[in-house]
Amino acid sequence: MRKLFFILGTFLLSLSTHAAMSVDKIDPPCWYTGMQNPELQLMVYGEGIGDASVSVNHPGVSLSSTVRLESPNYLLVYLRLEKDVLPGKVALTFTQGKKKIVKEYELKARSKTGCEHKGFDASDALYLLMPDRFANGNPGNDQLPGMAEYKVDRNDPNARHGGDLAGIEQHLDYFSDLGITALWFTPVLENNMTGGSYHGYATTDYYKVDPRFGTNEEYKQLIDKCHARGIKIVMDMIFNHCGVEHPWIKDMPSKDWFNNPDHETNFVQTSFKLTPHVDPYTSQYDFNQMNDGWFVPSMPDLNQKNPHVYRYLLQNSFWWIEYADVDGIRMDTYPYADYDAMSNWMKELNEEYPNYNTVGETWVTEPAYTAWWQKDSKLSAPKNSNLKTVMDFSFFDRINTAKTEQTETWFKGLDRVYNSFVYDFLYPNPSSILAFIENHDTDRFLGEGNNLPMLKQASTLLLTTHRIPQLYYGTEVMMNGVKSKSDGYVRKDFPGGWADDKETALTMAGRTELQNECYNFYKTILNWRKGNEVMAKGSMTQFMIQNGVYAYSRQYEGKTVLVMLNGTDTETTVPLKFYKEVLKDSKQGKDVLSGRTIAFGEALTMGPRESLVIEL
Repeated sequence: MRKLFFILGTFLLSLSTHAAMSVDKIDPPCWYTGMQNPELQLMVYGEGIGDASVSVNHPGVSLSSTVRLESPNYLLVYLRLEKDVLPGKVALTFTQGKKKIVKEYELKARSKTGCEHKGFDASDALYLLMPDRFANGNPGNDQLPGMAEYKVDRNDPNARHGGDLAGIEQHLDYFSDLGITALWFTPVLENNMTGGSYHGYATTDYYKVDPRFGTNEEYKQLIDKCHARGIKIVMDMIFNHCGVEHPWIKDMPSKDWFNNPDHETNFVQTSFKLTPHVDPYTSQYDFNQMNDGWFVPSMPDLNQKNPHVYRYLLQNSFWWIEYADVDGIRMDTYPYADYDAMSNWMKELNEEYPNYNTVGETWVTEPAYTAWWQKDSKLSAPKNSNLKTVMDFSFFDRINTAKTEQTETWFKGLDRVYNSFVYDFLYPNPSSILAFIENHDTDRFLGEGNNLPMLKQASTLLLTTHRIPQLYYGTEVMMNGVKSKSDGYVRKDFPGGWADDKETALTMAGRTELQNECYNFYKTILNWRKGNEVMAKGSMTQFMIQNGVYAYSRQYEGKTVLVMLNGTDTETTVPLKFYKEVLKDSKQGKDVLSGRTIAFGEALTMGPRESLVIEL
């Protein structure tokens, strides 16, 4: 009997010694020398790799620890990189019994120091576009084999349409002519999801551009070409959730990798109500549901409280800055992720890249709520989000209400905007707030109409006030749509972006008379704004509504711009005595929008919905 047990034990030991072990993927795929934080996490994935031991033999690189997770197919390897470590290939040896696998891991030299990465700011005008809906420059990557089932159908607003990075690259002249200084793409990373996930918000690989958009190399090439034109790139990232077809769901590293991981039998959805962050009376139940619930069943909620998840996500953001030289980050669903983790992420990012900028989506329309999230806010003290830029949903809400009203002195029309700006005293840095009149998640500003004077007025305000302005693709050529029909109806294809389009808005000859009027308006004000220090750095003085007119000035180093907006559908005359403190002794000024000279007498008569941007 003892002999039988001995033979059986030897057999089992032999099986364990020769168990399968592979290294299929290492994230991040490479790293960079000279980073401030010496710690580097490597997530190694492969069958049975979790049982391996690891060794490293490279000057300036040492093994700090290894972490085995619940799944045997993951191994976290933590390395320490000394300050003087040189670029090169590090040999990582994985051993399991008698089996060894050696993988070379590359450390690259940085192309810039952290301080040299400069983010977007109030001198910029951001142009948001969806790569799938702008232009199809490479039809060969539309329908790719080996991906989850999807279709390319431009008649289906929820299907992929074939737009890609090549299409954007082929039309860089368009952005330069328009006067754009920064492009924000909705997420470009792989969304290998059934149905196609054209919008990009269900990531399945954090280190790979979706092949239907292009390759990592093509993304980097596009950014280089934008930089050569003075155009920055803002990368849309999502730390709150990934796609349900991510390998982490198919083979979960550990149960605490996600919030509410038992999604198939006990699905918990977020309440979408973000008030528990600031509500002094909130219940723990309400906070947990908001913070830990999933957006939808196809978007698993990542647990940033897990330090390994946090480190993975942080390194991913740093990697794209280093690899692709992206100039800024827009973080989706910012308040839905763990507050402390996000605060730490921003702290580490700001330390590594002190001149960088990140904007977080904080979708609540009350200024006090948005101000609570900005870096160094007294409202959240002693907490500090470390988030430099927040999104002005108050401005968005007020301007979209005002557009259907006649401006009065008490809370109607543009007086709503005036009263929203009153609360700028709550913000530590009002010039680092991203303002917009629409985006990919809202109705188009024009709704289903084509009211150009109304659009010009809202956009004049957006592009001259004390904010970082963000535009949405196609508005400059009168694109409209409402979400009640579908999200896809506010994300329609840009006319002329496809070879078989019968109409194009990419050229003056292809645009209608109304589209050209709209385009030329934006071209005029955007190119005037470019490099304009009054817009980038100027102080702001606003005046109460007078006879339906909302006015404010921007001033910097002796230069003054006075903006006057008639928020009514009728002609109005406003006495200029109200603005004497900024007009001073000026007899006339030049309207940037029309090029005409504006004489300053006793009063000024303005046409219906007329907008003036007057340089003194």
